[in-house]
Amino acid sequence: MRSRTPKVLHELCGRPLIGWPLAAAREAGCSKLVVVVSPGEPLSDLAAVDLQFAVQQQPDGTGGAVAAAADAIGDGGPVIVLSGDVPLIAAETIAELVRAHTASGAAATVATALLDDPDGYGRVVRTADGSLERIVETKTDGDATAEEKLINEVNSGIYVFDPVALKAALPAIGSDNDQGERYLPDVIPAIAAAGGKVVAQVVDDPQMLLGVNDRVDLARLREIAQRQIIDRHLRAGVEIVDPSSTCIDFEVEIGADSVIEPFTILRGATRIGERSTVGPSSTLFDATVGDDATILRSHVVESEVRSGASVGPFSHLRPGTLVRERGKVGAFVELKNADIGEGAKVPHLSYVGDAALGADANLGAGTITANYDGVNKHRTTFGERVHGGVGVAYIAPVEVGDDSWTAAGSVITEDVPPGSLAIGRERQENKEGYDERRKAEREQGK
Repeated sequence: MRSRTPKVLHELCGRPLIGWPLAAAREAGCSKLVVVVSPGEPLSDLAAVDLQFAVQQQPDGTGGAVAAAADAIGDGGPVIVLSGDVPLIAAETIAELVRAHTASGAAATVATALLDDPDGYGRVVRTADGSLERIVETKTDGDATAEEKLINEVNSGIYVFDPVALKAALPAIGSDNDQGERYLPDVIPAIAAAGGKVVAQVVDDPQMLLGVNDRVDLARLREIAQRQIIDRHLRAGVEIVDPSSTCIDFEVEIGADSVIEPFTILRGATRIGERSTVGPSSTLFDATVGDDATILRSHVVESEVRSGASVGPFSHLRPGTLVRERGKVGAFVELKNADIGEGAKVPHLSYVGDAALGADANLGAGTITANYDGVNKHRTTFGERVHGGVGVAYIAPVEVGDDSWTAAGSVITEDVPPGSLAIGRERQENKEGYDERRKAEREQGK
């Protein structure tokens, strides 16, 4: 990956790569999840009560990885081995493999796929009667023969084992290969030699078994995962105008009849209600949007826009912001930790931070709440039906009462009583003849 980030922690549609097979395993009903990690590998993002970690002290291959987890493997139900870099495996496929494994009485079941381009994958070698003989790796030129490399049935790296048979076969895995690694597929002939039945189960959708070795692979899988997510929303009644220019994370929820316009990005745990329009060119991250709302060409982060409200164009809602029902946030507005009341308006070209705006209040263009004194943040509170003038600065902490007015160009430094007009500016003074005097002084200076 050419990255300081461990491969399995690279993000795929809002979830680390390894989070995908873990989620599928949980959904499939796996009762115990063991994650094999390298010493000191930073997988704290995976912390969960149902995870157990096993440390593979030496980077000695997939066989070594499973051997490192041997003490965590009981002798009861089947053991499923998944790869942290094969993210698109579905819970239904895992359950189907377990059912096939159990029904056949197999000691080992290998999930395989038929690929048009099998380059980079281990090949499945079958006997004349079609049963599984062995799996050969292709990491280096010496791992497989030229004939074996022509095989297009590949090993997915996903297995189901009888736990007793697996643990008995693990010590037989050697490292006599060009990589000097212990390959997990080498347990297959050992299990067969011990009398265990070995089955190769072809998975119908080979995309589920695609792995990630580099950023090119990751980009390809992102396209597949993104298309699956978008198709799910389309089938649920969401209008996505241009899927090719839209990015939606796996956790996002969108109500029926909402419209997602082109070049929109929906990240994290974003929730959008019904009949709302988002975009074009909007980014929402962990945002909540109600029904019948509009977000136009804006950036919304960890904020809530309630039903009937509108935001944009070109506005930025920073964390902690709430735009209540029927609220309006106009063009080029930045809000931070602000509560915009029902029917209230911040029309355009304003910054409102650490503030609360009462119902049906209306702030003029160019409004600024000066909330930071260089050490602490302070709050500005506007009452209901406040009429703010154009170009007004409110120096927090300050309270502006219900039904009050502030004159354009004012600097408000004191509380404004309800129903009052506040004027905080110097009287205009015109200096007549100023331009002529200035020119004369310049001539004299020569």
